[in-house]
Amino acid sequence: MSNLDSLAVSQFKQDPRLQEGKKLILEAVHAHQKKLTQLRPPQQALMQTYQETLETFQHIRGGKLYFPYLGSGWGHGPLVELLDGSVKYDMISGIGPHFWGHSYPALLEVALDAALSDTIMQGHLQQNQDALHLSQLLVKASGLHHCFLSSSGVMANENALKIAFQKKFPAQRILAFEKCFMGRTLTLSQVTDKPAFREGLPLQIAVDYLPFYRAEAPEESTEYTIKILKKHLARYPKQHAVMCFELVQGEAGFNVGTTAFFKAIMQILKEHQIAIFIDEVQTFGRTPELFAYQYLQLEEFVDIVSIGKLSQVCATLFHTDFQPRPGLLSQTFTSSTVALQTSHWIIQHLLSDHFYGPTGKIMQLHHRFKEHLTRLEARWPERMQGPYGIGAMIAFTPFGGELQRVARFVQDLFQAGVIAFVAGHNPTRVRFLIPAGVMTLEEVDIVMAIVEHVLAQNIS
Repeated sequence: MSNLDSLAVSQFKQDPRLQEGKKLILEAVHAHQKKLTQLRPPQQALMQTYQETLETFQHIRGGKLYFPYLGSGWGHGPLVELLDGSVKYDMISGIGPHFWGHSYPALLEVALDAALSDTIMQGHLQQNQDALHLSQLLVKASGLHHCFLSSSGVMANENALKIAFQKKFPAQRILAFEKCFMGRTLTLSQVTDKPAFREGLPLQIAVDYLPFYRAEAPEESTEYTIKILKKHLARYPKQHAVMCFELVQGEAGFNVGTTAFFKAIMQILKEHQIAIFIDEVQTFGRTPELFAYQYLQLEEFVDIVSIGKLSQVCATLFHTDFQPRPGLLSQTFTSSTVALQTSHWIIQHLLSDHFYGPTGKIMQLHHRFKEHLTRLEARWPERMQGPYGIGAMIAFTPFGGELQRVARFVQDLFQAGVIAFVAGHNPTRVRFLIPAGVMTLEEVDIVMAIVEHVLAQNIS
């Protein structure tokens, strides 16, 4: 008998009434999901009420929704039901979190157990063993020494910058790539290379930008980036504390760098004692390895890493050399108990269920999308380019990447039953953050048939 078996919680969890209740709930889930297996148009009887509900929500939140989307709270894998009765393929996964789609039974089972815990939220003063177990798993998987959990990706990035600034004080400047996206807090909106996101905000952080890798000119672009980096270092000697890396630029259109490109930059940063921070909030779990920096073989250079989105709970990982002094990092909420336990389940299964490597599920899905997009580019070379991205991050450029035309195309896709989103500017692309945890190759074919149909309609 384990020492923990004497605890009241162990006796509670072993109560046969709980096991029977959970069994009945999961049986009901399976039974009702059998009814949700394909696309469905909106129900006319629900349309007026649905529109009124959307307008009420938009008024309360003070801004328009990008899509006329209000979920019913039910789905089946990549399929999601909306309150208008329609069923659509969710290919953007809430911009990343829903890697296992909607109403996935195994995650519901974990969530049921977690919902019976003593608190909804865990945080700075009171954390249960869930937080310890998740932190241990992330430290082991990453190869870094420490893990600080947080409730959002932007806070994971904020904490990363705070750690770097404290370590490198009095250096106060940041290096980042052009077209990067770091978040929308007061600080990170100043790093994100999109002026519209900081309109009217006070500027407090000095950021120097480097050009990102260009696949069409690998050596030239690397040499040019190094030239600009050296120019910044010479102009502001010993003033840069950290460089922020997106190894795949998510919001910029799924631009992917190479090992050689990043190593050339990182070697110079190390020579100048500038911290290397990898923002993996969007890439975590989606490349052919759990971390993009592992896939690109950059482990020797990495000081700090942030993760989020599909992990449910976000985190800042760092080496002992960057361990912050007491008081720098804290927050009332780490995350919910449900999020902590489902995060642990997700990461364990990513590592054990053959998702990674050249023949793993992520690359199988990627190659299937690539086959379809390559065929569409051959059919309409003047109107379609792609694919771009890596792993479970897929993008393509329709209609020359003209913003308004691509935005309309994404709305047309939504009406046809596929939820995608835009990324990048000049060109603007269509992007998928696919629910690779549940998606099948046959469902890729269905989704791409809809994409082809909507493309044909727009072109004709």
